[in-house]
Amino acid sequence: MRSRMQLVFQDPLASLNPRMTIGQAILHPVTIHLGNISKSEQRQRVLSILAAVGMNPPDTFYDLFPHQISGGQRQRIVLARALVTNPELIVADEPIAMADVSVRTLLLDLMMNLKKEFDLTYLFITHDLATAKYVCNRIGIMYLGKLMELGDLNDVYSRPLHPYTQALLAAVPVPDPLKRRTQELPKGEIPNPIDPPSGCRFHPRCTIAKEICSQEEPALRELLPQHTVACHFAEQFK
Repeated sequence: MRSRMQLVFQDPLASLNPRMTIGQAILHPVTIHLGNISKSEQRQRVLSILAAVGMNPPDTFYDLFPHQISGGQRQRIVLARALVTNPELIVADEPIAMADVSVRTLLLDLMMNLKKEFDLTYLFITHDLATAKYVCNRIGIMYLGKLMELGDLNDVYSRPLHPYTQALLAAVPVPDPLKRRTQELPKGEIPNPIDPPSGCRFHPRCTIAKEICSQEEPALRELLPQHTVACHFAEQFK
């Protein structure tokens, strides 16, 4: 089961062992999950996955250490390490957050190409709604560790049902000054996640909150086909 699920961490430099070469780092999961193949086959598998993520020629990078390559290249190495066991699911925890702006688009394009080539499913964790719109088919909006809304990407973006989702979309910058949004943004600060509010966790900042919101935690309900929301009063936005 573990070989079919892999994780891509946010900081590639912190998640790569500085004492292991790039080849050793990618080979490590191979020896754990695919130890029944020969040494030559293991090396060839590492070289082929290096080529797949654009680290060419792969032999050049095999014996380098993480500090000897750029941040964008390190992120490619982390992707290669996750892909080497041929997983079905990759959990990507803000995989481009530590990369320079100039290489983020390249990394996203690479991830999308790899998704098609290896028939992958991504669980893509991000704070960037624009990135989520580019990557995802379905999107879940979370607040203080709770799922507020879940649905197909186009449905959630075009018809948000939860006040927090509406606030997030309203906060996205609009380059045209004549089309600036006028929706009021949530007041106050995010509560302490160690001691979250009772009831709905968003109620202290919600513009439509009523007494029940502070007393009862709303359950996820399907208000539109395959579109669920955790809000007592979301029907008014249908």
